[in-house]
Amino acid sequence: MIFSIIFFTISPIYLDTIFAEDKVISGADNKDITYVAKFVCGSIIDDNGPLRPGHYNTDISITNKQLSKISFLWTVSVNDGPTSHSTLMTLDHQKSTGLDCRDIKKVIGLENNTQVGGFVYVTIPQNYNPANPNTVVQYSLDDINLLDVQVFFTANALDTLPHEVVLEKISFYIISDETGKIPKQMIKTTLDVTLNSKLNVISDTERKVKEILSSTYDISENEFDKIEIRIKNVSVGVGSMIDDHAISLSIVKPQVYPQNEK
Repeated sequence: MIFSIIFFTISPIYLDTIFAEDKVISGADNKDITYVAKFVCGSIIDDNGPLRPGHYNTDISITNKQLSKISFLWTVSVNDGPTSHSTLMTLDHQKSTGLDCRDIKKVIGLENNTQVGGFVYVTIPQNYNPANPNTVVQYSLDDINLLDVQVFFTANALDTLPHEVVLEKISFYIISDETGKIPKQMIKTTLDVTLNSKLNVISDTERKVKEILSSTYDISENEFDKIEIRIKNVSVGVGSMIDDHAISLSIVKPQVYPQNEK
């Protein structure tokens, strides 16, 4: 018996469109090869969940290890949220592609969401070869790992990438304090504070010190005149921001699912 299936498709191609007639052909024993990759995208600003505050990104790399073309479907499922349509992709032999957070958010329609997490399903249909829709193919289950799927996670707790910063160390005395808010043992004692500095910007060093004292001892700006200080020395140095950055790589193993269980 010969079956002929003809499709007219426009990218992206959706799962329910591709297999509308194929379900009549396939039997209950046909199985699909599926790779399930977890993703986390966006920024977390509180510590209410298992992930610490930071900026998260995910990159899923897919490589065709075979000597012929392979077509597969990728689908996004958001935790406690929507599931996307399945999009068809075809990789030539020994070629690779990637899916990152921009692709994931776009296909699910959540580009403006601050943080999104869930799973990406990469499925190779077993009873249908999208690269040649006029034939029905059954791959050998002895070698189901047809693709190399790797997930690269990055997390950074800093708002900006690590970089060198200019620091100024200010040594000073507090001559008198009429507010009575500064501890007496700090009066007429050599003190110092280290602050971030900006290049080519004129600043009032004495006011900087008073602003630090203000935030530390609850002194209002109107009371600045009641504090008399003397600047002893100002030194400038260069430091590096701490790289609070983490990366991890995960290799996804394929799983086989009977179609009637999906």
